[in-house]
Amino acid sequence: QPQPQAEGHDLLVKVEAVSVNPIDYKIRQQINDPKAEPRVLGWDAAGIVEAVGESTSLFKIGDRVFYAGDITRSGSNADYQLVDERIVGFMPSSLDFDAAAALPLTSITAWEALFDRLKINPETDAGKRLLIIGAAGGVGSIAIQLAKKIAKLQVVATASRAESRQWCLDMGADEVIDHPKTMPTDFVEADYILCLNDTDAYFKVMTELVAPQGMICSVVATTENHDIDLLKMKSAGFVWELMFTRSLFKTADMTQQHRLLNKVSTLIDAGEIRTTLTKNHGKLSAKNIAELHAQLETGSSIGKFVLTN
Repeated sequence: QPQPQAEGHDLLVKVEAVSVNPIDYKIRQQINDPKAEPRVLGWDAAGIVEAVGESTSLFKIGDRVFYAGDITRSGSNADYQLVDERIVGFMPSSLDFDAAAALPLTSITAWEALFDRLKINPETDAGKRLLIIGAAGGVGSIAIQLAKKIAKLQVVATASRAESRQWCLDMGADEVIDHPKTMPTDFVEADYILCLNDTDAYFKVMTELVAPQGMICSVVATTENHDIDLLKMKSAGFVWELMFTRSLFKTADMTQQHRLLNKVSTLIDAGEIRTTLTKNHGKLSAKNIAELHAQLETGSSIGKFVLTN
């Protein structure tokens, strides 16, 4: 295929490394027509700016960048990718491409969930309690760090295996408990709950565990109907986080993703937080992508997996 041409707000990025996320296999599973035009998946990358569109102002050719991209456009499992500069950040200078590629999608998701959706204010909410359900995966790994280092919260993580529990503690969790499918009798209410696992399975117990006037945020779509009246007596709220919303609707604050990725980059270079990369699975190839999709589908992954282009 011919190399894409950068126009408007787009950057043409030479992709050096990519990461995989559950959204990759979920989109793949939705493709049922074998005659459909091939879809390039992948929404996590680090690379070098090769060309810039006429409306760009944030980057120049040669800049090292990292980004998650736009779900409506061609993905990062390619040699070159076009991406709107407003959702791209400067790569941490202290990381190589592999370690940087592990960060964008999960960092944006965690940052938006904590600070845009749950509206946590580090100045007024420090010391409050956050429960993260399914905390050992990609989003949980960075959410623990941001909640501790930036929001100054007390973080309770859930994990079911010895290695995933230890990972959560390594990321900075104050406490790790088993996944609460039923109301734990000894659990202290959480001011905030971030659900990164099965919203259907945890909805009722989250309404029981959330504190009065607390907030629940989930990133996992439901397949069942749920009774939001369970939150009424507590004046508690439920909100969604989807990191593609800003690019999908071209929101007025779309450039916030550029800014927050730059903040993450600064925090990484300052040693405040660290990459959540756990495994380089080799070269970017159809075989390796399929293997990592299968690994993610087990639901037992810890941290992030990357491929080098």
